[in-house]
Amino acid sequence: MARKSKSNLPELYLEENKDQIYENALAEIQSFELPLGTTLRSVYDDQPNAHQRFMEKLDACIRNHDREIEKMCNFHHQGFVDAITELLKVRADAEKLKVQVTDTNRRLQDAGKEVIAQTEEIIRCRVQQRNITTVVEKLQLCLPVLEMYSKLKEQMNVKRYYSALKTMEQLENLYLPRVSQYRFCQIMIENLPKLREEIKEISMSDLKDFLESIRKHSDRIGETAMKQAQQQKTFSTALQKQNNVNYGRNMHLGRSRILESKNEITLKRMFEEDDEHEEEVLTAQDLVDFSPVYRCLHIYSVLGDGEIFENYYRKQRRKQARLVLQPQSSMHETVEGYRRYFSQIVGFFVVEDHILHVTQGLVTRTYTDELWNMALSKIIAVLRTHSSYCSDPDLVLELKNLIVVFADTLQGYGFPVNRLFDLLFEIRDQYNETLLKKWSGLFRDIFEADNYSPIPVANEEEYKIVVSKFPFQDPELDKQSFPKKLPMSQSVPQIYIQVKEFIYASLKFSESLHRSSTEIDDMLRKSTNLLLTRTLSSCLQNLIKKPHIGLTELVQIIINTTHLEQACKYLEDFISNITNISQVTVHTARLYGLSTFKDARHAAEGEIYTKLNQKIDEFIQIADYDWTMSESDGRASGYLMDLINFLRSTFQVFTHLPNNNNDHAAMSGKVAQTACMSACQHLSTSLMQMLLDSELKQISMGAIQQFNLDVIQCELFASSEPVPGFQGDTLQLAFIDLRQLLDLFMVWDWSTYLADYGQATSKYLRVNPSTALTLLEKMKDFSKKNNIFAQFRKNDRDKQKLIETVVKQLRSLVNGMSQHT
Repeated sequence: MARKSKSNLPELYLEENKDQIYENALAEIQSFELPLGTTLRSVYDDQPNAHQRFMEKLDACIRNHDREIEKMCNFHHQGFVDAITELLKVRADAEKLKVQVTDTNRRLQDAGKEVIAQTEEIIRCRVQQRNITTVVEKLQLCLPVLEMYSKLKEQMNVKRYYSALKTMEQLENLYLPRVSQYRFCQIMIENLPKLREEIKEISMSDLKDFLESIRKHSDRIGETAMKQAQQQKTFSTALQKQNNVNYGRNMHLGRSRILESKNEITLKRMFEEDDEHEEEVLTAQDLVDFSPVYRCLHIYSVLGDGEIFENYYRKQRRKQARLVLQPQSSMHETVEGYRRYFSQIVGFFVVEDHILHVTQGLVTRTYTDELWNMALSKIIAVLRTHSSYCSDPDLVLELKNLIVVFADTLQGYGFPVNRLFDLLFEIRDQYNETLLKKWSGLFRDIFEADNYSPIPVANEEEYKIVVSKFPFQDPELDKQSFPKKLPMSQSVPQIYIQVKEFIYASLKFSESLHRSSTEIDDMLRKSTNLLLTRTLSSCLQNLIKKPHIGLTELVQIIINTTHLEQACKYLEDFISNITNISQVTVHTARLYGLSTFKDARHAAEGEIYTKLNQKIDEFIQIADYDWTMSESDGRASGYLMDLINFLRSTFQVFTHLPNNNNDHAAMSGKVAQTACMSACQHLSTSLMQMLLDSELKQISMGAIQQFNLDVIQCELFASSEPVPGFQGDTLQLAFIDLRQLLDLFMVWDWSTYLADYGQATSKYLRVNPSTALTLLEKMKDFSKKNNIFAQFRKNDRDKQKLIETVVKQLRSLVNGMSQHT
């Protein structure tokens, strides 16, 4: 029994557990809060008859609830009956109340119609007010947008494009996003890119106008910059001269000497003028409005197209640089052409330098240096070409000054200009060439205007005037009383002055070249040497060769060149003084004037000999001999007497040759003696050629006698010592050939001639057999032609035979000489 009870315990426990589960499920179903799915799933488990048991439990639960409801209804039924009874009593009162309420409602409705109308009006007003408030709020959001857009339009109208871009940026980033739902905002958003493009186009148009403007005004900008640089340099030079008065005096030695007090006054005046014009100093920014460049640069930078703008600007400026560097074809004709050319270039690079310093990245130093190197090469090529056309030294000097100012101006802006100063040395050579051409004309004019006669001085004042122009010293002449004559002619002091003027002109070019005094001194000496050895020498040579220059003029030229040669040492002192370089310096060049004037003297001497011979030939040409005369006139020919008189007066001129020292005396005597000997020899040769002329076929003995009289006059002239210094019969020996030939025919001493021929002691040693044969044959022909009846006279017949015999013997001598030769 006990075991049986123990075996039923788990079953009882399980049964109780299942009942508890069903009760819990019913409790959950009765509560409307929990979901039923889980509960029902727990009921329909795997236990058999679970659904039936649950339904039994559910029916039991329903019956319990019904019994509870019934109990409750029984408990409250009397109270319900009482409540219904009371409600029926109230029903009549409720009907009455309904009528009263209906009436009251009617009357209330009638009374509230006006209130309703007013209420509706109030509502409508409240709606309008709310709408207005909304509109105001929206307008308060839109008004800043419209104001900014209006501001944008105004900025566009007044061309404040950079500010307009900033306004656009604010509109896009701050204002428009707040009211982007409105249509007008969309229109604005669509217009902003168009406005940006318009701003770019307008700013680019302004930039093009700016580029055109600076192209037109670059010459004015450059002119102003060059003027300022020149003023600054002038001021610095004045200060330097003020600090070194001795330098200033040396630079102007021989010209106007400026006193130190005058320098101070000039410097003070310069300070005052600088103070007065200080406010008038203009810069590139004063002359040109650069705002278009800044504006366009800022606009393109804001728009992100800064690199495009930089490339465009540099490309356009390169094109303008090429235009500026292209000179006019007639630039070399006037200094204004060069000035305008330099001003345009300076203006161009002044603008670029200004852009370089006031902008960031638009122009770089590398870009400007590259542009300057390109321009410099072009400038040098242009100046080489056009300067070669300049023939006026003043224009070349002006060009040099412009190049110096041009170089100094650009150097002040940081551009290298060493190649320009190298170019100036090339132009200096050309300047010297133009100077030489100019001075060649001056020398020719001086020589043309000279009267080639000694300078007369009537008093001490005139003498001092001449001496102040030319360093003339002659102690012997100083002892003479006035009036007196200086040995040289007017051309000598004038030539000396012009040489000094040439040195001054050369010095003008050498100034401002940043060279030392030694280099300037060397350049001056080389230029002066060229003037003396080439220009003056050529002018002297041409002068000497001119046909209208006579013997008197040639003698004076010899005198002039002697004094000019002596003045060369004073020219060297002059150069040393103006350059402040001592002549003892090792590298100091010397002047070559000595050789120049010596060559001129030799040429003049040779021309004297030539002209004397030409004059003798002129007299010989007018000789009119009657070669068939039977006997002479008993006196010398007229042409020969005129010739001798001419020679006598000519040789008297040689006494005026310079002889103030032993060298000059020896030189003058040598020239005179050589000229006299040359004249006599040429006269003798000409007379001999006259006798032996092939066109002369016949000569009579009378003609020989007349010719002998003329030769006698020549010998008398030679023996009269027309020029002192000949020893013995030296001058007469010029006519020895003629004398022996004429003596042979006059004496008819053929036997002696033929017997002594070839001996050193022969009386007729200078007579050539061929010469004697030629003259004898002419006499033979004359005898045959004019003595038709000579064969009937024995003497004439014997003479004719003698002539034939002598002719044969002379021919044999001539043939023997030719065979021996």
